[in-house]
Amino acid sequence: MTSVRTATPSTARAINDRLALNLLLEQGPLTATELRELTGLSRPTVADLLDRLQRGGLVELAGERGEARRGPNARLYALITSRAHIAAIDVRSVGVSIVIADLAGQTLATAEIPAGPEAGHGAGGLAGRTVSTLLDTARRAGVDQLHTVAVGIPGLVDPATGRLDNTGGLPGWHTELIAALRELPGTGLILENEVNLACITEHRAGAAHDRDTFVLLWLGHGTGAGVMLDAKLRRGASGGTGEIGFLPVPGTDRLPNASDCDGGFHALVGSSAVCALARALGLPADAADDAAAAEAVVHAAVAAGPAGAPFLDAFAGRVAVGAAAICVVLDPGCVVLGGEVGRAGGAELAGRVARKLAELSPLRTEVRVGAVGGGGVLGGAVLLACDAARRDLFGGP
Repeated sequence: MTSVRTATPSTARAINDRLALNLLLEQGPLTATELRELTGLSRPTVADLLDRLQRGGLVELAGERGEARRGPNARLYALITSRAHIAAIDVRSVGVSIVIADLAGQTLATAEIPAGPEAGHGAGGLAGRTVSTLLDTARRAGVDQLHTVAVGIPGLVDPATGRLDNTGGLPGWHTELIAALRELPGTGLILENEVNLACITEHRAGAAHDRDTFVLLWLGHGTGAGVMLDAKLRRGASGGTGEIGFLPVPGTDRLPNASDCDGGFHALVGSSAVCALARALGLPADAADDAAAAEAVVHAAVAAGPAGAPFLDAFAGRVAVGAAAICVVLDPGCVVLGGEVGRAGGAELAGRVARKLAELSPLRTEVRVGAVGGGGVLGGAVLLACDAARRDLFGGP
């Protein structure tokens, strides 16, 4: 016989509190009557939780509902978003972007730090300058203590330990920065792969907001993927889910190896490959062969109309090869084209990839254009940091 566990009074209170706090977070100030209607809780239960949350410093009175009858039933209750503050950091080889936000994820201040030709070491190096800029930016926003800092970074992040695997040749200042951030007193640190963060943003507020299962295919200077299955980001045993640059594919002159993805899928769709394909088909391409150059090439091909079709068809065929490998294993039902290059192709590229993919795979797969752009990494970092702060303050999973 299976025993049935019932919630203790303290557990029930915690569940009700979290439910009310989430509603105040999502919908803004609400009256007690509106909270009762939205939660289905009784009048005494709502009154009790509002009193408890006010005493706990999480909720405050925020005026009255103008159209409601004046009095207790019209009082508006709001989440105190200044109860905790978070920071999001996007770490790239070219520099660092920082956002300071409140508990609701509203941006309070931002900062940019270019890497320059030499990152340097110590307090005067890029890692030291990033930490000092982070703290200065927070103080400028009136924030003395950061609850959580979430960092988006290239490379593998071990999901068990949260440690960065820097065996892939990342700049040394990346490791220095993470070590320095771990030393901030009273501040939690979350590390996450940058493409995974963009995948979270696409799921919560982007092109895949209506999908709980999809794959974000990141096409930029590098190549990667974020995998969302049943509304959960999948990282793999070592944090390597989505390292599709190493995927062996036809059309390259060699196979990839453990330390070099140039013989894999990256060799077909990375920025240098995009620029080389354009030059081979008679389209101008900047000699820099970086993400900006590849993005410009794809934009130009789309704008060129029929003249750009040969390039777009060829590039879509390459993208579809990698997408097909993902789809026949995971069957996500939806692939989102992200990154600078993926988004530059817009609907023209997405439509071509969908048609090529239908030829390669028997599984029906929708192809969408990413919506979050370059801010997707920072956006995902804000979301993760806010989730951590709310779990701590609100309780629950």
